[in-house]
Amino acid sequence: MRATDIIIKKRDKQTLSQEEINFFVQGFTRGEIPDYQVAAWAMAVLLNGMTAEETTHLTLAMANSGDVLDLSDAVEIAVDKHSTGGVGDKVTLVAEPVVAACGLPVGKMSGRGLGFSGGTLDKMESIPGYRTNLSTEEFLAQLKRSGLVLTGQSGDLAPADGKLYSLRDVTGTVPSTPLIASSVMSKKIAGGAQAIVLDVKIGLGAFMENVEKARELAELMVSIGRLSGRKVVGLLSDMNQPLGHAVGNALEVREAIETLRGGGPEDFREHCLVVAAHMLVAGKKAANLDEAREVASAALADGRAWAKFRELVINQGGDVGFVDEPDRLPLAPVVVEIRAERSGWLAQVHARIVGETSVELGAGRARKEDAIDYGVGILVHRKVGDYLEAGSPIFTVYAANDASAQRAVARLKESLAWNSEETQPLPLFYGVVE
Repeated sequence: MRATDIIIKKRDKQTLSQEEINFFVQGFTRGEIPDYQVAAWAMAVLLNGMTAEETTHLTLAMANSGDVLDLSDAVEIAVDKHSTGGVGDKVTLVAEPVVAACGLPVGKMSGRGLGFSGGTLDKMESIPGYRTNLSTEEFLAQLKRSGLVLTGQSGDLAPADGKLYSLRDVTGTVPSTPLIASSVMSKKIAGGAQAIVLDVKIGLGAFMENVEKARELAELMVSIGRLSGRKVVGLLSDMNQPLGHAVGNALEVREAIETLRGGGPEDFREHCLVVAAHMLVAGKKAANLDEAREVASAALADGRAWAKFRELVINQGGDVGFVDEPDRLPLAPVVVEIRAERSGWLAQVHARIVGETSVELGAGRARKEDAIDYGVGILVHRKVGDYLEAGSPIFTVYAANDASAQRAVARLKESLAWNSEETQPLPLFYGVVE
C-alpha cells in the first residue's frame, strides 16, 4: 500500500477503505508520510468529500492514533463542548465554569486559532503563566479534584489530529465537512467525555455558510458520537456577525471576565446560557432545558461561575491577579476608533472580514509557526439591526503600529452594509440536532 495511491484514489473521487485510511493515518502519525502528501490528500478530501462511513473510519483512526482516556475513574460523568470556529467566540470561557459550578465536571482539550477563527488556548495564554500543556495525569487529577480543566490536546491523545489540525490551517483545507467532523469527534472520543454539546456555526464568519451545510455537519458528528457510545447534541448558531463585542485574545478574555462578573454583551451572555443549559441536560444534571437554564443563570448571578474560573486559572498556573484586574492584560499601544459615515440601520457586520482583519493585526496565524500578539484586536460596538447616527462609534481597533491600524480601518469599513429602512436583528440560533 502506498500513500500516493491513496491520494490518487481520493483525487479521482473514489471511496477509501478502512484499511487504506488506517494506513494513511498511522503513516502520517509516525512521520513516514510527509506533510506535502498529507496536504495533497486533504485538498482532495476538501474538493471531493468523503462518505459518512469513510468519515467515521477517519475519526476512529485519528482517535486511536494515541491514547483514549477513560474518565470513569476520575468522575462519574464528564461533559464537553466544542465550537466549529467563529469570530469573537469565547463561549468556552464562560459556559464551562458555569456548568462546573453547577456540579457537572467539564474536561476540555481545546485548540488554537484556525483560519480566521480565534483559538481558546490562544485566549487563555494571554493570562501570564496559564498552562495549556497539562499531561494526561495532570488532566485527570485536576478533573477529579476541581471538576474543570481547560488545556491543549495532549500529544498522547489523537496525535494524528493534532498534526493534521496545524496543516489544514496553512493549506486552505479548513472548510471541509469530513475533516472538520473527524477532527472534532476524534478529539472528543479520545478525550473521554461521555456527553458532548457541539456549537455548529453558520454564516459569513463560519466554515459552514448556510443552515443546510451546518445541519449536514451536525448530523454527521451526532451520528459519529452515537456509533461511539456518546451522547451528542448539535446547536446550529449564527456567525454572520461577531459574537459579543471583543475579537482578539486578551480583549476576549476581558469580555469573558466581565460576563462572569454579571455584565457582558447581551448576545454573548444569552449564547453562553443556552450552551450551558444544553450541557447540563446532556450531562443529566437537569431534567429539561428550562430547569437547566434556571440553574445556569443562578450560578452566573451568585458568583459561583466566576469563582470557578478563578480556580481554573490558579490550578493551571495562571497569575490570577491579571484576572482580578483585567486592565493588566496585554493591550496594543495604537488605538483607532471608526465612526459611522452615514445614518441608517446596520444591515451587516461581515464576521469573516472582521476575523481576517484580527488575524492580520497579529491575533492569529498566517503560518503555523507564527507568534500571537495577545494585545491586538477589535471591539465591535454595534449589531445588525441597530440604528446609528452619523458619527456613532462602530469599531475600536487595537494595533501594534500605525500602519497595521490603518490597514485594519480600511478593511473593517468594507465589512459594513446599511439599510435606509428598519432591519431585523439576526437570530442567535437556528435549531438543534439530536
